[in-house]
Amino acid sequence: MDSNSSYSSSKEDSLPLLIPLAKATISAGFPSPAEESMELGIDLNKYLIKNTISTFFLRVSGNSMNNAGIYDNDLLIIDRSINPYPGHIVVAIIDGEFTLKRLIKEKDNYYLKAEKENYPAISLCEYLDIHIWGVAIYSIHELKRKKT
Repeated sequence: MDSNSSYSSSKEDSLPLLIPLAKATISAGFPSPAEESMELGIDLNKYLIKNTISTFFLRVSGNSMNNAGIYDNDLLIIDRSINPYPGHIVVAIIDGEFTLKRLIKEKDNYYLKAEKENYPAISLCEYLDIHIWGVAIYSIHELKRKKT
């Protein structure tokens, strides 16, 4: 968040926004009988955000994480309270710039690796100013239509 932006918190901001949730699951294989009933709803904030104080949204710019299911313009949910471990997709700050990569450990070295070919791994020991800022926990993106 930059210094020009402001965040206001009011009682209205803390009220859950309940969106109807079907009790039935949806089959992505063969059709199943539809259920007529609906649950009262689901508050996506409650479902997606475990630690409100340490959770941030970031917009993705670029395609280096496509093979991890993260695409250009996705909205990421980042939790800064999670300790990063190898295998996590992390937001790192390298020389003052944000980057999104998978944290990898090989032998005794840690790397940041893109999830797309032709992107070199970034060795953490090669930088003086590097910080793992948070762990990506969800990626939200629009489903693309198949061209007909």
